[in-house]
Amino acid sequence: MNISIVKKDVKHINLKVKPSGEVILTAPTDSNERDIEYVLKKRADWIDKKIAFFDAHRDIHVKEYVSGENFRYLGRNYRLKVIECRDLEGVKLQRGYLQVFVKDTANYEKKQRLIKAWYTQKAKIHFQKAIEKYKHIVKQEIETVRIREMKTRWGSCNPSKGYINLNLKLIEKPTECIEYVVFHELAHLIHPDHSIKFYNYLNLFMPDWGKRKGRLETFQ
Repeated sequence: MNISIVKKDVKHINLKVKPSGEVILTAPTDSNERDIEYVLKKRADWIDKKIAFFDAHRDIHVKEYVSGENFRYLGRNYRLKVIECRDLEGVKLQRGYLQVFVKDTANYEKKQRLIKAWYTQKAKIHFQKAIEKYKHIVKQEIETVRIREMKTRWGSCNPSKGYINLNLKLIEKPTECIEYVVFHELAHLIHPDHSIKFYNYLNLFMPDWGKRKGRLETFQ
């Protein structure tokens, strides 16, 4: 079991299990090893259940990019339809299908590139919408927003440089989950760590952030 222990300016010991299976324990700066060990033992069954849940629901299927496969977009599932074309190659979402038009329907790499490019284009649009919705609240300068493929994080922030990184796979999630991650990272421009002030800020401007976060971590 991969357990990360972080000591911060918080009042209580908190436990979090990430979809990757990583366990993060956040403790007050003055807490001792005995207190931490006690919490880990007391919550051992809960930790095991969370890890088992994520293991059971983790999408380990490798896409083959063939007609009939399931693809997610903004919280909904769409079947892929591979269509041979002679002219312009590309991707369209229509008639309940994610349609990829390609000259060689057996070209795995080309289909993969076309769909990734489509996801990236949509991510730019929807992530920016979320940023526009919440940037007037934080009133901080955003220098760069980068969309990246990240294995263990939905987003990250560099407060000193004003950089925001967002996971491309967020575009598969419901809009409310996208907004939560975006606001979470924007809030770090004001409160760089996960202190009490940071969570008070989330509670003030996004009172249902816990519900959104829960859906983000369990939605499949």
